[in-house]
Amino acid sequence: MAKYVKEDIVRIVQEENVKYIRLQFTDILGTIKNVEIPVSQLEKALDNKMMFDGSSIEGFVRIEESDMYLFPDLNTFVVFPWTSEKGKVARFICDVHKADGTPFEGDPRTNLKRILKEMEDLGFTDFNLGPEPEFFLFKLDEKGEPTLELNDKGGYFDLAPTDLGENCRRDIVLELEEMGFEIEASHHEVAPGQHEIDFKYADALTACDEIQTFKLVVKTIARKHGLHATFMPKPLFGVNGSGMHCNVSLFKNGVNAFFDEKAEQQLSETAKQFIAGIIKHAPHFTAVTNPTVNSYKRLVPGYEAPCYVAWSAQNRSPLVRIPASRGISTRVEVRSVDPAANPYLAMAVLLKAGLDGIKNSLTPPAPVDRNIYVMNKEERLAEGIVDLPATLAQALELLKENDVIQSALGDHLLEHFIEAKEIEWDMFRSQVHPWERDQYLTQY
Repeated sequence: MAKYVKEDIVRIVQEENVKYIRLQFTDILGTIKNVEIPVSQLEKALDNKMMFDGSSIEGFVRIEESDMYLFPDLNTFVVFPWTSEKGKVARFICDVHKADGTPFEGDPRTNLKRILKEMEDLGFTDFNLGPEPEFFLFKLDEKGEPTLELNDKGGYFDLAPTDLGENCRRDIVLELEEMGFEIEASHHEVAPGQHEIDFKYADALTACDEIQTFKLVVKTIARKHGLHATFMPKPLFGVNGSGMHCNVSLFKNGVNAFFDEKAEQQLSETAKQFIAGIIKHAPHFTAVTNPTVNSYKRLVPGYEAPCYVAWSAQNRSPLVRIPASRGISTRVEVRSVDPAANPYLAMAVLLKAGLDGIKNSLTPPAPVDRNIYVMNKEERLAEGIVDLPATLAQALELLKENDVIQSALGDHLLEHFIEAKEIEWDMFRSQVHPWERDQYLTQY
């Protein structure tokens, strides 16, 4: 990402004819919020003096403590290329601060910075993330509302004419590249209407900012093509759901701490301890990495998504896979995360779990190099393989049992996250669904 000072931003705003600035931040559920200001208010924003009402944002604060400030991160400044030449829109991603100027502990981005500081205290300099977000494209109806009609019949790596989403995907890539993204791959995924665009890894904070920007660009450009892009984990029954595999690695001063040329599989002790931490805490962080009722419709056998806690360098059925690349590219791929996750919270819990493995010199179980989907329960238990939670309710109970993952969120975020998700589960649990009527209305 570019490194800017105030003078650079003022100059670019004038050169690009920017008329409006969006001050963006992310709420506890991962939804992008923004305060839009005219360019006349830019100096005030750059001086960290833009205030907003935090009580109106999910999981932030009560009415009586509502005044909050937005502190723009100058390095996140970007002009949206698709906006009008007559007056463009630019944006900053902001950290949220309280009225007294101190960082707000309920801000997911600020919280991730806290866990990154813990990493630095252990002697590491970077936690890198390469995300692989997947999404579906559905047609819009004549009113501009999403339908369940897919715009293609494509499959994995298909090309036009089967993949009718190709033009939309290409435009998304072009817009992202104009905004400074380095796109590594763009292709049709396994299910009809499903797509994946992978961008180059970055430090975790930058990568999380990029995930949020990516979602915004995908949805914006899809709508220009008469399509609705959704990051819902499992929009259709009977086909693969959408994941967001997270390729993570720890570095010390430019050296990959996961690589050891002389070790078995060339994985360092640090890498194995990190894997052990992920394996130990996986059932307990799943509520955060898979945060919706719908997330658990994806985590079922038969659709490539992991539902068992294990690791392997060979096969793709476990939760954790070690891709073949070594050297600076040695990384741990956590495959359970889905794109509905708040990326800042997801990275906080993954990093905290891995660091716990390192701090306590944990040893991972033996890798599982056979297809776990074809193993029966007794075989899985014999290998020490446990299941991921099967519902959001179960995942929340497991989160409540784990001090390490709770501390990754901190008291404020934990309390509001659990409260919001228990309401979500209760609404789902008490609703009567079409499946129930199909099954029972005539039978009983």
